[in-house]
Amino acid sequence: MVIYHIWPRRVSGGVDVFLMLTGFLITGSLLRDEHVKLWAFARRLVLRLLPAAGLTLLGVLIGMVLILPKTRWDGTVAEVVASALYYENWQLAFSAVDYLSAGNAVSPVQHFWSLAIQGQFYVVWPVLLLMARRKLQVFVGLMAAVFVLSLAYSIFRTATDQAWAYFDTGARLWELALGGLLAVALPFLKVPKPVRVVLGWLGLAALVACGLVLQVSTSFPGYVALWPTLAAAAVIVAGAAGGADRLLTLRPLLYVGRISYALYLWHWPIFVFYLTATDRTAASWKGILLILAASFALAAVTTELTDRTGGWGPLLLAPALVGSMLVTFLPQQGSAITPAPELAAEDRPRSYADGCAQHLKEAEVLICRYGSKNPDKVIALVGNSHAAHWLPALEVLGEENGWQIVNITKGACTLSTTVQLYKGKPQPMCDQWQEGVLAELPKLDPDLLITTATESSEWERGENMPRGYPERWRQLDAMGIDVLAIRDTPRMGFDPPECVETKGAAACVAPRSRSLAERMPTAGPIPANVTVADFNATFCPDDRCPAVIGNTLVYSDNGHITATFMRSLAPALEKEVLRALAGRRADSRG
Repeated sequence: MVIYHIWPRRVSGGVDVFLMLTGFLITGSLLRDEHVKLWAFARRLVLRLLPAAGLTLLGVLIGMVLILPKTRWDGTVAEVVASALYYENWQLAFSAVDYLSAGNAVSPVQHFWSLAIQGQFYVVWPVLLLMARRKLQVFVGLMAAVFVLSLAYSIFRTATDQAWAYFDTGARLWELALGGLLAVALPFLKVPKPVRVVLGWLGLAALVACGLVLQVSTSFPGYVALWPTLAAAAVIVAGAAGGADRLLTLRPLLYVGRISYALYLWHWPIFVFYLTATDRTAASWKGILLILAASFALAAVTTELTDRTGGWGPLLLAPALVGSMLVTFLPQQGSAITPAPELAAEDRPRSYADGCAQHLKEAEVLICRYGSKNPDKVIALVGNSHAAHWLPALEVLGEENGWQIVNITKGACTLSTTVQLYKGKPQPMCDQWQEGVLAELPKLDPDLLITTATESSEWERGENMPRGYPERWRQLDAMGIDVLAIRDTPRMGFDPPECVETKGAAACVAPRSRSLAERMPTAGPIPANVTVADFNATFCPDDRCPAVIGNTLVYSDNGHITATFMRSLAPALEKEVLRALAGRRADSRG
């Protein structure tokens, strides 16, 4: 896992083996213990696992303060707490399906997700054995049921939502159950020695090849994860047969095995800190050697230290827990830029805090109203997050003009008749959501509907107007609804708040051509009910798009505008809204 993480930056299937081995070892230990005492069992686990984890988390907090920009402190602290309390896998699962979190920088503790699943398993498995009242057949039946149900769920969830399934405990339990079933079956297996020799070498070769052949990060943990787990099972069944075991029991490898837990804990934060400190996206060969050397050194020291602490294990975790809480109160330096870079991620439209920005995987139409309760005009803001970030400016106009702003937005979902894609994958929930929106609009009877006129992508360069946009606008025309279509805002290609924090505002500029066409693209004639507005002369003066304009931070992330900057555009937006309300259809391309 360590080698694959650092180079070639792939997932190896090692976590799947780790979970299977956890199930194998713990089940075997529980079955050998005639009288399972949960308190004693928990105490042994705490003393064995928490000291090294606590030291690592403390080291991460220190590294965070010394190396990471402040824009990443809050997220890192949240994940340190999640790691210490063994729910990091769920923290990452929710981040994986949060549209606005999808582009976040990697966390120095995100590798704790597998340890979180392990910790949750440690709670469930002894209880399962007690439920079986130590009757082996009942326990095996329960394990088999967990294996079958979890594997079936894993296959289904991986096919429908792989990003969530990857961190989902339920989609991983079958790997642990497989290890448990192997622990029960192993004493009864009578495999001839020549067969065991072949099994050992085949299993080892399959383990090494797994990460090279399979794209683990996008295909696991469904049925494909049977490859590494069954390969590891083959090595276990082979046992001491004079084959692959001779290689695996060489003294250097035995030592690596002894420090492997601490090595796994340390390698990832060191790797992340190295990339941040050197401003790289990948490690050089010298960097790889440096990362490995530092990881092995810290793993060796941690293992020696924790092996000698005995009952002091919980005390070694305490500094990390205390530090994770105290770091939120560290004094922050003032910033001449508003919002301060470390606060930019929270400077978003109110609709997010109000729960009115629909998630990727949901189709329900969420409607929130802002501004006047007895409005002169009703303006509907409809579309994706690039429509949603205009809400702060519209709120200003609503208060000043007695308008009501109706927010109807959903991540990665524009108003279009064409298939909606997110990271190259179709979004069927978007089609359902749009059907619901079209059903709601006649009831709302808005004086104007505001949406996006073009789209650009975080994953593909360029700007376009899908043919489905004007087709949808013509449908709105048939409903008697006028449209103000706003050209998409530029994407930067980097994290502007972090760039400003680490390099200064002057260094954080992107060329307009990176995400915007020279002239606004169209997909045929613009329907008569549509007024098109383009504000990109403001975002990109002189064809350069700065992260900071005046003293205001423009971006909250790679492509979304801060609420603070959007409010400053209210006067310019008002002119376009009034022009659209007056029925003038001419374009105003800036």
